[in-house]
Amino acid sequence: MHIFTPSSSVGPRPPPSVDATGMGTPRPLKKLLRSDWARAQLCRLGAWYIRLVWVSGRWTVTGDEVPRRLWRAGQPFILCFWHGRLLMMPYCWRTEATIKVLVSHHRDGQITARTVGHFGIEAFAGSTSQGGSAALRAMLRALKAGSSMGITPDGPRGPRMRASPGVVNLARLAGVPILPSAFSSRRRRLLGSWDRFLLAWPFSRGVIVWGDPIEVAGDAGEDAREDARRQLEEELNRLTQEADRLCGHEPVEPDPRGWEGGE
Repeated sequence: MHIFTPSSSVGPRPPPSVDATGMGTPRPLKKLLRSDWARAQLCRLGAWYIRLVWVSGRWTVTGDEVPRRLWRAGQPFILCFWHGRLLMMPYCWRTEATIKVLVSHHRDGQITARTVGHFGIEAFAGSTSQGGSAALRAMLRALKAGSSMGITPDGPRGPRMRASPGVVNLARLAGVPILPSAFSSRRRRLLGSWDRFLLAWPFSRGVIVWGDPIEVAGDAGEDAREDARRQLEEELNRLTQEADRLCGHEPVEPDPRGWEGGE
């Protein structure tokens, strides 16, 4: 699944023979996925697997006092998590409050939309590399209408665990806080993709951790926005390391390149 950011991608695109996870996609599978029926079944299977991992495991949620307070107050916010920790994040949203995600017009984006739709999460199509301002306007409308937004600030293609400035600008314009979150699992596999995607196994112990909210003033200047971007990046990395530590794993290191224009 891919949840896209309100800024354009800076990482290298995978070659045509490699899919977004960094693993080759056989030609017969590519042909099969052109079928709308096949994509629907794939999304149903993906949602089933996520549910299996959750219900068969022993999951703990920590630090969720702030989102619970905002949910009770009906206040929208921007949920942020790294692209590699995307799999189980539908289960951090333990509320009837509305959350929306922005996905690509391309086939992988539609697979994302259908998969998260099984969890009651609404997705709408847009582009961050073409017509990004239209996507930003759509997200602003959603937030001002009372819906929260789910965003991966290092997606869709990196650098890994480096926050783009787009989410900070969105929070500034919408006047809503950013809440970072992360998950990890005791039994898992880290894929060899650019984001080191974490595939959690069923029948395992797992944890979802929430961090402190990040506020961005409406009149924040360039330096203040960069400070907020760095704060978000550092908090997300801290949470991800804490989740891994609680599950007995060494932390995944961020891409050494840093965010282009930031470091």
